[in-house]
Amino acid sequence: MDMTALRVSGLTVSRGGRQVLADVSLDLAAGELLCLVGPNGAGKSTLVSAIAGTLAVSAGTVELLGDPIAGMSKINQARRRAVLPQEHSIGFTFTCAEVVQMARHAWSRTANRHADDAAVASAMAACDVTGFATRSFGSLSGGERGRVALARVLAQDTPILLLDEPTAAMDPHYQEQVMAIVRRQVDAGAAALVVVHDLNLAAAYSDRVAVLAPDKNGCGRLVAIGAPRETLSAERVSEVYGLAMDAHDIAGQHVILPRRAPD
Repeated sequence: MDMTALRVSGLTVSRGGRQVLADVSLDLAAGELLCLVGPNGAGKSTLVSAIAGTLAVSAGTVELLGDPIAGMSKINQARRRAVLPQEHSIGFTFTCAEVVQMARHAWSRTANRHADDAAVASAMAACDVTGFATRSFGSLSGGERGRVALARVLAQDTPILLLDEPTAAMDPHYQEQVMAIVRRQVDAGAAALVVVHDLNLAAAYSDRVAVLAPDKNGCGRLVAIGAPRETLSAERVSEVYGLAMDAHDIAGQHVILPRRAPD
């Protein structure tokens, strides 16, 4: 994990005259998986959108592979980072294969266009959605749409992945499958920033964890970043989520559980 793929410096976002995210700075290296956690309203999706260049910022900078996104064309951004948004909606009736193929637009005027069919087929196979190829995207369940949307991200074939809740609406089997897919992409050299709500998924799959939390004015701030065992301590997660939690070591894994009163 040597090359800095993503650098965020002093990022601040305001909406309606109010700061919703303030002074966030972090780096993400090639070959690193950084999970972003925090309570609802902490600004996780806002941060992903700002990093992706789809949301205007009040202050701060974002660099993709060493170059600032400010002034970078949309097509060049799309060749450096792929984004999985929280919502997976398509305005028209497209088949799943067509949705995944959309990701290849970034490479349409390059030599990489010759890899379109192979990239789409590989991504759909990796996400176990090959069987959905001819089905309408809108006919799928939420979890199925999430897997097709992830296949679209993989087919884009970029060095940076920005994934906002890729395991939402999925059962435990597919949650594990999706995180394992992301882990394989990272182990092959990609850099991935992944928003997750499940602290145990974050602890199991990430190299580092970043914790966002709202301050007393409701403005999201980065309160910790580091190795999962250090960052997801019982004291910190209890404070951030406003719920008493304990940290355990179970079969060599760091596990966070709510502290429940005995019956």
